[in-house]
Amino acid sequence: MFEPVNTHISLFLEKQTCASVCCADEQGNPYCFSCFYVFNSRDVVLYFKSSASAHHSSILEKNPQVAGTVLPDKLNILQVKGIQFEGELLPAGHQLSKKAAAGYYKKYPAALAMSGDIRTIRINHIKFTDNTLGFGTKIPWYREEQELNHQKKPQLG
Repeated sequence: MFEPVNTHISLFLEKQTCASVCCADEQGNPYCFSCFYVFNSRDVVLYFKSSASAHHSSILEKNPQVAGTVLPDKLNILQVKGIQFEGELLPAGHQLSKKAAAGYYKKYPAALAMSGDIRTIRINHIKFTDNTLGFGTKIPWYREEQELNHQKKPQLG
């Protein structure tokens, strides 16, 4: 386990509900979709529900790399806030996907009535813009950097 994301990032992502996600097909053509999501701050992953027949599902099976954005559910043009992220879709059996369904259905119990599978995006980079902390404030987070810092710390026990 490594250091969690910045508190401002976690609080923002936990409050919002919808993300726009972009993937690229085999020819490099971009395709975007929107989804309701749940953020797991401990593992820094997003859970979302999708049907295997959705166009983005077939693209993601071949190229799991994604980028996306999260804006506030209620926009305030005087208080600009938003997330840009990069990551990858994890396979269904991945260790970080084990809690996906429980987390998703806790926030969206009505989704139990809809077909589809809960999928997991492992976030590798976040840029959070929050003008409420000062005009132009950007808070970055990098998984690789956090994992390297964790490995450098002396292990107790």
